[in-house]
Amino acid sequence: MTDSTFAPTVYQSFDIRTDPGTVAPRVRALRLAMKDAGVDAFLVPRTDAHRGESVPESEARLAYVTSFTGSAGLAIIGSRKAALFVDGRYTLQAPAETDTEVITVLEAAQGGTSPRIVEFVPKGGKVGFDPWLHTPSEMADLTKKFEGKAVLVPVDNLVDRIWTERPAPPNGPIEFLGHNRAGRTAPDKLDEIRAAMGEDGADALVLTVPESINWLFNLRGRDVPHVPVALCFALVPKSGMPTLFFSKEKITPELRKGLEGLAKVADAATMIAALRKLGAADKRVMIDPGTVPVAIASAISGVSDAVLIEKRDPVLLPKARKNDAELAGMREAHRLDGVAMAKFLHWLDAEAPKGRLDEIAIATALESFRREEPSLVDVSFDTISGAGSNGAVIHYRVDQRTNRPLKPGELMLVDSGAQYLSGTTDITRTMFTGKVTAEQKTRFTQVLRGMMAISMVRFPKGTTGAQIDVLARQFLWADGVNYNHGTGHGVGAFLSVHEGPIGISPRYPTPFEVGMITSNEPGFYKEGAFGIRIENLLNVIESKAGDGKFLEFETLTLAPIDLRLVDEAQLTGPERDWLNAYHKRVFKEIGPLLKGEVKAWLKEATREI
Repeated sequence: MTDSTFAPTVYQSFDIRTDPGTVAPRVRALRLAMKDAGVDAFLVPRTDAHRGESVPESEARLAYVTSFTGSAGLAIIGSRKAALFVDGRYTLQAPAETDTEVITVLEAAQGGTSPRIVEFVPKGGKVGFDPWLHTPSEMADLTKKFEGKAVLVPVDNLVDRIWTERPAPPNGPIEFLGHNRAGRTAPDKLDEIRAAMGEDGADALVLTVPESINWLFNLRGRDVPHVPVALCFALVPKSGMPTLFFSKEKITPELRKGLEGLAKVADAATMIAALRKLGAADKRVMIDPGTVPVAIASAISGVSDAVLIEKRDPVLLPKARKNDAELAGMREAHRLDGVAMAKFLHWLDAEAPKGRLDEIAIATALESFRREEPSLVDVSFDTISGAGSNGAVIHYRVDQRTNRPLKPGELMLVDSGAQYLSGTTDITRTMFTGKVTAEQKTRFTQVLRGMMAISMVRFPKGTTGAQIDVLARQFLWADGVNYNHGTGHGVGAFLSVHEGPIGISPRYPTPFEVGMITSNEPGFYKEGAFGIRIENLLNVIESKAGDGKFLEFETLTLAPIDLRLVDEAQLTGPERDWLNAYHKRVFKEIGPLLKGEVKAWLKEATREI
């Protein structure tokens, strides 16, 4: 298949029929499987063996057992009690989705494991884990936490034993990007990665994260919801032909032809044998201990004197530095998305005061406007459509059980994005629907000022997202309030909407570089009342000031910010100028692509203040 013949295929999010009522019987069944396997507890992570942003339906084990549908979490099912650990984004969502009579929901740091995990295993007990679903870094952390209290035991996945109607693995089509979209050839990218391998004396590199492999080999696929990747593993030798390991069903003559001269294709079932062969030859093999499964690391190191070089995935930084072709695609994607957002916001303005809308109808309408663009492939994540008090649930996911009507006068928060063939978008807008309280207007303006502070900042090269995060929070902090999530995350180019290694929060120590794209999304959440978030995507560019030593941001997102929620008295002159200039640009770029009432609405929505 070629870039020009691959058609976009929009699909809906999967539904594994999660329901709190299923939790108790599934936990009972899992405990029987644990007894048969001789373990006292079993770990159920959100991840699959590839550690990508999304998992296919067949790998959604955490949702199957706990009914929790968030994008991160870890459950431990003990013989007598069980827990679900989630980070601050999901402390409201998780208790609402699971059965809290069966599973205790506890907060853990994002990306970390709570020390309380030991409370759910009897002293001296055995904790079973699937070595394909945990990394060496995780195991090192868990081993420390369980030391002297319990032992970790690798077992076959026990959830798979009880999941009698488990869906089949994905087998989506594969696309090979043309140079007009990739901007760099795969051999050129491989040369850069091999140079990094050479610095550490590595004979080979193992990659498991789909986004890294797909970027490196200029592939894309449709194997998981929202992220256009083909699932596979890669073995890259220092010299010679790399090998890509796919499920047997995906290996077709077209795939072999597309990779001809670039990489060998092999059945994923043969990968462990290939890795053991590397180990037997005492090779130095580079792995990322934070993403490679324990099963792979053990296959390499468990047979001889092979050396594991544990380094961060060397593809992450080159992938994050978008080239001119990728940036051009991302700008085009945001123009397309700007058109859809203008139509949606115009529609919401007309319909919300009538009192007949609910969260599902609003999310469906937004997706329908995006579907008018033929190059739409998928949404980039499940739309967060939070009316009134549901807007305070940071990563709220609406379903038939939680679907809430939007009452005129409530705030409406919609966080959404799209995957176009040209690029990836992510945008949040909080909308006026009839009236606004003084408190809401104050909080909205504080959030907006924080978003603008990040948008306007000029910073020296070497600056990290951890260093500028406070700029977004300063106006809320001054009032003694905060928000419990990062201010921004990296974004891929027609890849994952969440991409490392940069972002804006204390957990991002990697410096910004030209061509990196981050979200900028401060917020405020009043539990049981309302939520506010405003999000644009930003591209890092060289600043005209500072003799080439400074960077700044280019805003990519093109959609109006609701001026009816802004307290103009709070704004400084530079803030007012930035907002007016941004809205002028939105109308200049999106207005000519609209007609009639929608265009007239956008002109008013982007008026100067």
